Amino acid sequence: MKRFARLALGFSKKFECLAAAVAIFAVWYNFCWRTRYPDQSGRPGKLRPTAAMMAGVTDHLWTFEELFRTVIQYG
Repeated sequence: MKRFARLALGFSKKFECLAAAVAIFAVWYNFCWRTRYPDQSGRPGKLRPTAAMMAGVTDHLWTFEELFRTVIQYG
């Protein structure tokens, strides 16, 4: 998040570009990125489903290509 904030705030000249970057990041975070359950020793363990999968919005892990195609199609 620190790197995202630095890059977004430091290089975004237009508010529309910042809004688009935040929207793409939020969709990628919820549909494409998986966190891990910590195991007994505190190390990363099994992969969790994405937030969208847990909410029942989608039934599979999206690839970035699928996300990009969907954004282009409906954007």
